[in-house]
Amino acid sequence: MTLPALFIPHGGGPCFFMDPKGGPADPMWRSMQAYLAGRIDTLPERPKAVLLISGHWEEDEVTVHAGNGQPLLFDYYGFPEHTYKLRWDAPGSPEIAARTKALLEGAGFPVGEEHARGWDHGVFIPMMVAVPGADIPLVQLSLRKDLDPAAHIAIGRALAPLRDEGVLIVGSGMSFHNLRARGPQVTPVADEWDAALVDAVTDADPARRAERVAAWDALPHAHFAHPREEHLLPLMVALGAGGEGPAVCDYRDYVMGWAVSGFRFG
Repeated sequence: MTLPALFIPHGGGPCFFMDPKGGPADPMWRSMQAYLAGRIDTLPERPKAVLLISGHWEEDEVTVHAGNGQPLLFDYYGFPEHTYKLRWDAPGSPEIAARTKALLEGAGFPVGEEHARGWDHGVFIPMMVAVPGADIPLVQLSLRKDLDPAAHIAIGRALAPLRDEGVLIVGSGMSFHNLRARGPQVTPVADEWDAALVDAVTDADPARRAERVAAWDALPHAHFAHPREEHLLPLMVALGAGGEGPAVCDYRDYVMGWAVSGFRFG
């Protein structure tokens, strides 16, 4: 059975775990938390592994984490002490890492491999919500530092066979990511950006969809929404992996005045 590919918002820092007794301290994160908590239940079958591309890891060449059991990389700053003691002890999958590397190399991409880097918060924060039992193996894949949209869509296309092999491909980022722009005055601009992004991502023609999303910076307010596009690039990988299937926006809500969306491909 073929699994979809997903693009999910991962929130801000340890947003879903700010209350030491459990749950977000700010209610604005609760809708996103509920969305993430329901992702696995919407799938046609439980994945045998997750391949996750986070907006928090970039390398000169696309790089696969091939370790088996990783520490967490607490790459956020200034949060309560208990958020640096969070645990998510899912295993890695060297087998899926090797398969990922082979698919990318077969498509002509130079591929790095590493074993020591911890899972960043673009991985463990949403996965603690989506897979709280930490019982699905996970492999992380980096972005490429050039942040080339077309190349990342092509990376996703190369990975598409994994969807038929029980692997859930997840891009983890944010559809709007300007940390200096907050509050209700941002909302009209964020709405216009989000509407244009959703229209491009959900274009019924897969070839036109890819072209429009690769040209993301031509959309209204693009560089306001993403002063740097690393949190948007995981969307490109998920879109590429989605292939010819439908693309739907299956989440939309507001945080910090931003319209934030999630997507499902295939």
